[in-house]
Amino acid sequence: MISRDEAFKFLSRYVLNDRNLKHSLAVEAIMRSLARRLGEDEELWGITGLLHDLDYELVGKDLSKHGLLAVEMLEDLLPIEVLEAIASHNELTGRTSELKLSYALKISDQIAGLIVATALVMPNKKLDEVRVESLLKKFKQKDFARSVDRSRILLCGKLGLSLEDFASISLEALKSIHNELGL
Repeated sequence: MISRDEAFKFLSRYVLNDRNLKHSLAVEAIMRSLARRLGEDEELWGITGLLHDLDYELVGKDLSKHGLLAVEMLEDLLPIEVLEAIASHNELTGRTSELKLSYALKISDQIAGLIVATALVMPNKKLDEVRVESLLKKFKQKDFARSVDRSRILLCGKLGLSLEDFASISLEALKSIHNELGL
């Protein structure tokens, strides 16, 4: 398996949009925190989160290829479970997975967007202003951050986590990298 530094260099070659790069860092941070909480391999889970959108800018408007192209690019570099999680995190690929890692990636990908959107409506646009309670309120507002799939976030139950626990773990993870995120 490649190291975190190698994974970041690889990601930086293909993800040029700053917003997309920050999203990958956010998902990585959440995945690492989940791995610690669940007793899983933090490096493996972190790299999965970091590289999950490796091909996002490359596939253009054909999102049915998003995840599948990344798997092709990474197949000799990462274990099969990472490839399975990346391929299945985008429902448009038609791939499914029951792996814990796959569920973790799906939920982390979605909650990262919700947390960032919540921070951006705070007075100073900072993560330290966001509380779990405000995040849960925004979760219930269907017209807020419409692209966030709340049903996917609720898959946190598959990992034995309540929505409140998952929101707390995720929020703290992003607060720990607020400088890298510019929030």
